[in-house]
Amino acid sequence: MDYIRLADILFPDVTASPEDMEQKFPPRSLPEGACVTRIGPSPTGFVHLGNLYNALIGERIAHQSGGVFYLRIEDTDNKREVEGAVETVINAMNYFGVHFDEGAVSDGDNGSYGPYRQRQRKDIYHVFAKHLVQRGLAYPCFLTAEEIDTLREQQTAAKENPGIYGKYAKYRDTSIEEVQQLIASGKEWVLRYRGTETDEYISVNDAIRGKVEMPRNNMDFVLLKSDGIPTYHFAHVVDDHLMRSTHVIRGEEWLSSLPMHVELFNALGWQQPVYCHTATLMKLEGTGKRKLSKRKDPELALSYYQQEGISPDAIWEFLLTVLNSNFEEWRLADPDADYKDFPYSLSKMSISGALVDLDKLRNISKDVIGRMPAEKIRESWLEWCDEYNKDFAELIRKYPERTLAALNVGRNAAKPRKDLETWKQACDFMSFYYDETFKVTDEMPAECDEATRKQFFAEYLASYDHSDDSAAWFDKVKALTDKLGFAVKPKDYKKNPDQFKGSIVHITNMLRIALTGHANAPDIHEVSHVLGEDIVRARLAKWC
Repeated sequence: MDYIRLADILFPDVTASPEDMEQKFPPRSLPEGACVTRIGPSPTGFVHLGNLYNALIGERIAHQSGGVFYLRIEDTDNKREVEGAVETVINAMNYFGVHFDEGAVSDGDNGSYGPYRQRQRKDIYHVFAKHLVQRGLAYPCFLTAEEIDTLREQQTAAKENPGIYGKYAKYRDTSIEEVQQLIASGKEWVLRYRGTETDEYISVNDAIRGKVEMPRNNMDFVLLKSDGIPTYHFAHVVDDHLMRSTHVIRGEEWLSSLPMHVELFNALGWQQPVYCHTATLMKLEGTGKRKLSKRKDPELALSYYQQEGISPDAIWEFLLTVLNSNFEEWRLADPDADYKDFPYSLSKMSISGALVDLDKLRNISKDVIGRMPAEKIRESWLEWCDEYNKDFAELIRKYPERTLAALNVGRNAAKPRKDLETWKQACDFMSFYYDETFKVTDEMPAECDEATRKQFFAEYLASYDHSDDSAAWFDKVKALTDKLGFAVKPKDYKKNPDQFKGSIVHITNMLRIALTGHANAPDIHEVSHVLGEDIVRARLAKWC
């Protein structure tokens, strides 16, 4: 077979050589040990937690080593592409604080190793496709979809592995003349890699899983589809070589494809990158775990976290606890450190399912917001409200100082309160600080009947002095509690309930509900001074 002639028939317009591509995309000039990583999402319009999960890994190992982290759009499947999807990916990553050094941008490319959209790299792939044909390692296959389905049925019946290989590779040794006739007749073809029937095994050192051994590829897998666009398998190998990726971070679902990729790296004489196959994202269900589902689980979509108003900082901290087993220990030892100072390590990653526990995420979020200065909370909360709750954004802008004071309530105590867990929840919890959104949602304690309520609020307002410090204010509350027949010490009421109407807990809860609408609310004295005397008197007067 004259493979050179066959290559010229299949790729008559390709004049560049692999050497030309090597010169166009030379090795990067980076410090020794610097890592080059990427994420390669498909532009389907759905950006999921797995994209962010893998992006954090790539970003950390690249930037901690002084390397490069880039965005490549893997758009080889034109049928699944959604208009505006690239912008959706970029905006989502920006929202969560994942920044690329180079790669695809909204209106083109940023960097010297582009194009960063695979459909725009068609000519590059064809250079290497022609090279493989010239070496007898690839051939045109004219099998139709119907013929392939028939072969699969035969293979299934014979209990053989499905696929195109060996005796099932009908067009592997087709003559040049017949190839020309088939092409001239308009017959569509794909380019297949010529596999080798062998019992050999390959061995790959996965940075997360350690040594992985698998049967060597023996399939005649597709390199180029009938439209000339490559499959993921071919595009990934060419791109990661020419873009000089040192590490390929992807989900464990790609492990089964590893033999094909190793085969191509070897065939092209290239050093393969370090593979890092991450664990599948899981969730608890009943007594077991299952894979997160796009159909069943809204938390798989990154838009869920944006709409809920979960701080990007909290997402980072949560994912770092999932990614590295020693992050929580590090955080306890360094409570005020920036999470990006954490020495992330691939070796600390689990190979079992990564559990996405939303309750844990919300607890982490409380801690993260609890560590933020009030000014940053206001700024981040307002930014979220501008997008998702414009009415509340107006309130924050209308009352900036009151909002700031409200956010500082309970933060200087020995055990600071952690009331806020998301920006969405903050709109509900903080609503009592503004008359425009204030409403009473909890019922008054049953121990405080209407007569007691009226007498308490009337006498409370009569003695109320807004300038009282916390101690003086509480002395007045205790005196009034005793006067109304309630136990000043809760333990006295608990010990002798028949001697009292209730305890000071019921009195303060009654006051808290009148001021905030909730029995569970911050310190009454602090809240009163945030609201101001006029609002305090107006709210309490309604209960007299």
